[in-house]
Amino acid sequence: MEDLISKRELLERYSVSYGALYRWKRMGLIPEDWFLRRATPTGQETFFHRAQICPRVEQILQRGDTSLEDLAEKLREPERQAPENWLIVTDRFTSRRFRLEELKSITLIVDGQAQELLPKQKGVHQK
Repeated sequence: MEDLISKRELLERYSVSYGALYRWKRMGLIPEDWFLRRATPTGQETFFHRAQICPRVEQILQRGDTSLEDLAEKLREPERQAPENWLIVTDRFTSRRFRLEELKSITLIVDGQAQELLPKQKGVHQK
């Protein structure tokens, strides 16, 4: 069984605003893939793995004189040394990681022209 904490419980526990949480996400302090959307009886809610998110929020809140930008850069450093089986997509706001073995295809579209970026896998037949 997963040990999850709801977004609401997290915000209340650490007295963090919704806006601050999503600003941290945009800055890359909290990775996109940590936000788990789950169906609930009242609709859809966001959850996190408690063992991941609680230490990260505590680290952000207890950063001392370190700016959020500097902390985000420090936290992104391990992603730069990620194993070759990850695709890391980074823009100016956030970074997102994908396991290559889970990707079906990657298509780059430049000037309206599509180009397949993943090589064809052995044993996979195309029609």
